[in-house]
Amino acid sequence: MMLALFGTVVIAGIVGYLAERSGFTHNGVVQSIIICIGGAFLFFFLRLMFGIGFHAPGWNAILSSIGALIIVPFHWRR
Repeated sequence: MMLALFGTVVIAGIVGYLAERSGFTHNGVVQSIIICIGGAFLFFFLRLMFGIGFHAPGWNAILSSIGALIIVPFHWRR
């Protein structure tokens, strides 16, 4: 379980970095990585508690990171 958590953090950081460098977001590199890691943590613990998600932790990390990048900046933008 601990390795899955570390892998989730690494994958979320990579997704955040790539999203910023590709122009998908314009938050800043550090902010995008923090948003992705937060979304991945949330989804990881939802998976542990309720069993919601895919069977592979890698897919959970990728999709939750992308979802967090879409939801969080648009929620605070005016």
